[in-house]
Amino acid sequence: MRDMPQSKDILAWYDRHARDMPWRVSPADRRAGKRPDPYAVWLSEVMLQQTTVAAVRGYFHRFTLRWPTVSDLAAAEDTQVMAEWAGLGYYARARNLLKCARTVVADYGGRFPDSADKLADLPGIGPYTAAAIAAIAFDRPATVVDGNVERVMARLFDVVTPLPTAKRELTQLAEALTPQDRPGDYAQAVMDLGATICTPRNPACGICPWRAPCQARAAGTAPDLPRKLPKKAKPVRVGYAYVGRRADGAWLLERRPDSGLLGGMLGWPGSEWSEVQPDRNQPLPADWQMLGEEARHTFTHFHLRLKVLIAELPIDAKPDRGHFVPRHEFRPADLPTAMRKVFDLARSGFAAEDAGTVEDTGHG
Repeated sequence: MRDMPQSKDILAWYDRHARDMPWRVSPADRRAGKRPDPYAVWLSEVMLQQTTVAAVRGYFHRFTLRWPTVSDLAAAEDTQVMAEWAGLGYYARARNLLKCARTVVADYGGRFPDSADKLADLPGIGPYTAAAIAAIAFDRPATVVDGNVERVMARLFDVVTPLPTAKRELTQLAEALTPQDRPGDYAQAVMDLGATICTPRNPACGICPWRAPCQARAAGTAPDLPRKLPKKAKPVRVGYAYVGRRADGAWLLERRPDSGLLGGMLGWPGSEWSEVQPDRNQPLPADWQMLGEEARHTFTHFHLRLKVLIAELPIDAKPDRGHFVPRHEFRPADLPTAMRKVFDLARSGFAAEDAGTVEDTGHG
């Protein structure tokens, strides 16, 4: 079923309408002989997991400017990479990014393997990312299925089985359409179609290159597909975060354990996050003032609400955990988003305290 008319139609559409992305080689450049950089493809695919193209562009530019090759990235310090990643979320990706880069350098001489099977053996690379790199970087006829592709396949073949139950069926349908000729461009074409034409709401069926064979368009079901099983409500976890400022302006921070949420990232000392009120777990005795507003953040599986406590600490303060970062070395941008929200509230609290207007809502 390879090289079906549908594949040729969408490739012709892609040749005219391919999105311009910093990690992508355009169809015209591909015809002129330019090959994609596997490092750029891998880096972009890892960054794009659970993240939008708009959010990734700036990060991709900074990473490739600072670490132009996989060997450069492999030699980078962990703390530098984690700081550059701050704000992109899903921080296990950043840890695996370094592990993968170092494995490619150590085991493959700095050259990515060109098959999906070998790519899938690398740290942090799952079936989708392995297929995407194999297809886009090496033109292997691997089947690339992300959320955009699932939506396109569900509509093209009018698949009414809800996700995630339908994943296997949609992957098989996508595989049947994947051509031997230009599989990398084809993979990007279907993703572009889902992102720009076959969108979740109000698909532009009238200008779609697959409008003729689209079964959902004919049945009038396109806007309702793909169907999805109802999601469970996210639980709420609560905790405490302590923001201490030493007399010389240094901030008390701690690096979170490598495993778990925000692993390896800088953050504020605090309690566990749980669905019941946890112990406060102060990093040291001090006149902790609780702010009247909580820091709120949503992770994939739960909502987080942190009570923020601030304190001025003496120059000889000796915390039970964490370390002081000098004022001139502290960059709020190095913090993950949840911890930046804590800092934003704390900074306002300190400013009010300095002005003598802070509200005393309780002591730690």
